Amino acid sequence: MKSGLFAASIVVGISAFAIAADTSTVTQDDGTTARMVADMVSSRHISHPAIDDKISERLLNRYVDIWDPQKLYFLQSDIDDFQTSGRLLDDQIRAGDVTFASKVFNLYQVRMAERAGMISKLIDTEHDFTVDEEMVMDPDDLDWAKTESELAERWRKRIKFDLLILKLDDKEIADARTRLHKRYEGNRNLMQQTEGHEILELYLSSMTHCLDPHSSYMSPQTLEDFQINMKLQLQGIGARLKYDDGYTVVEEVIKGGAAAEHGKLVKGDKIIGVDPDGTATKEETIDVVEMKLSRVVEKIRGPAGTEVTLQVKKEAGGIEDYTMIRQTVKLTEQEVKGKVIDSGTWTDGTSKKIGILNIPSFYRDFQGATQGGEFKSTSRDVKKVLQRFNEQGVDTLIVDLRWNGGGALSEAIEVSGLFIPQGPVVQVREPNDGVTPYDDEDPDMAWRKPMIVVCNRLSASASEIFAGAIKDYNRGIVVGDTTTHGKGTVQNVMNVASRLSLFGKDRGALKLTISKFYRVNGDSTQNKGVVSDIVLPSILNHRDIGEDSLDNALAFDRIQRASYIPFTSYGNDTLTLQLAKRSEARVAADRDFQKVQHNIARYVERKNRKTISLNEQVLRQEEEELKREQEEEEETMKKATGTDDEKDYFVKDFYNKELVNISVDYANALNRQQTAGTN
Repeated sequence: MKSGLFAASIVVGISAFAIAADTSTVTQDDGTTARMVADMVSSRHISHPAIDDKISERLLNRYVDIWDPQKLYFLQSDIDDFQTSGRLLDDQIRAGDVTFASKVFNLYQVRMAERAGMISKLIDTEHDFTVDEEMVMDPDDLDWAKTESELAERWRKRIKFDLLILKLDDKEIADARTRLHKRYEGNRNLMQQTEGHEILELYLSSMTHCLDPHSSYMSPQTLEDFQINMKLQLQGIGARLKYDDGYTVVEEVIKGGAAAEHGKLVKGDKIIGVDPDGTATKEETIDVVEMKLSRVVEKIRGPAGTEVTLQVKKEAGGIEDYTMIRQTVKLTEQEVKGKVIDSGTWTDGTSKKIGILNIPSFYRDFQGATQGGEFKSTSRDVKKVLQRFNEQGVDTLIVDLRWNGGGALSEAIEVSGLFIPQGPVVQVREPNDGVTPYDDEDPDMAWRKPMIVVCNRLSASASEIFAGAIKDYNRGIVVGDTTTHGKGTVQNVMNVASRLSLFGKDRGALKLTISKFYRVNGDSTQNKGVVSDIVLPSILNHRDIGEDSLDNALAFDRIQRASYIPFTSYGNDTLTLQLAKRSEARVAADRDFQKVQHNIARYVERKNRKTISLNEQVLRQEEEELKREQEEEEETMKKATGTDDEKDYFVKDFYNKELVNISVDYANALNRQQTAGTN
């Protein structure tokens, strides 16, 4: 069990916005932004909510929880003081007053500084790891500490747990203490670098999250990253970075980028200085050690064709300066991928060509689309892969939507249209309660052969539109976790701008839930998701990661069925049931799936616990058992793949083998059905 510093990852690209000053307070101008956001929320959110006392009270609790989720810094007296504003925040926001956001944050920083000495002493204290005592795991089961002594006891157990985890990771106690000192010092250092736009973003997003889990405010800086992800391209050096122990560390060098072309920057290098202009003079190099990751990224990003110099500390020792020219980098990690496998080399059954279509996200370069010509699009990329599969004589298709969190609604519709003829794909209920069907207007089908769609609990939004359409049209079968994520709402990104002017200060954007979508059979995917026709054992089925586990999630409902005609040539309920029974029999006899079931039982047992032991022997036994389970899974994976390549998007493991078995069964069953129909 690892317990190092929080390591966030981010891709380095272009920075279109500069931060004027390092400040941890919101401004009067931020208040203007907040007032505009509140007006937009009330008028454009699907619920047309009033920003009132009810929202105000919920906002207070959510915002305080952001800063102190473990209830380790604030006292009950602090919360009582905050509560005096419990019904005033709505009035303040509408009046353009967001000082409460800074008040909570600034007091949190004060409490962090006050606790620092106590934390340091507790780290150096001799703890007795043989005592049978426990720590409450879920802060929701705790009240706020009423006294300093009560809080100190809470911290004693927390630090003891931190040290114990490091000991279980084979660290000497002296090394564990050093690491823990660095961790908490690093956390305080990062918190001191929090800027006003981040505070405003967290505060306003806390307000929008009181309405539903997916509405949020994006500062100009966050909006830029959002746009990069949708375009699948950026301008910069082409490196994925993470923050680790005070350093900005290279996690990956992206192919096709400036860093890859330069050839010397490698994984593990530590970037300790940046000269944004590339002149590489010591006076102009900015020291970025202990600097928060987002600020380092801003200094590295820049327009294509410009120079940047990185001062790099090599893993082998020594410091080198690397000057490179920023360029446009295509991000292929979330790009559609396709490959063909021979089922005969995977299973003992029939040999068939199976096309693996991996869709990690539904991306679309909206700006490029409005300009015409070539632009990045999921549907365009999927069509190219399907054309290649047809040319190669692929027999059946596996569409892999696992971990696909969604994306552009228009892309979900266009991708669905590649598998069905002309007709409705999804229905959308607008804020005025009117229902609009969104149709595939192209009668052509890019793929006419059998297909299965693989989903898990993290397949959300646009993924669910696609899976729902395939299921409702009886075009294929859905396989995977019990159901998908259950996100049946539509968000629109709208710039926060004055109605009086199209130009002016960049105030970021509001990602706002403006409508709900429904399958063509009339069911919403909200909360319930798209239920799989064939369910495979997965620990994700037992984790609280679906829409139904999120605070303030909108409810499931139904509307009238759309006018559409399902296929009859791709099977029926009886055939699907037969396939499910064959799969269930294979899974029950498979030793790897039996291990999964065992791990699920252990996970559910751990999940239901309210406390965790602080006795070293007890916790070590539990951790060793958990580690053994993880190693067994990794060993099974290595035996199946014969490779350590984590980039393989469809590895030859027991789970994917069962997907291949189901695909072959399905294709064979349809072939028998068609043969019987012609006799």
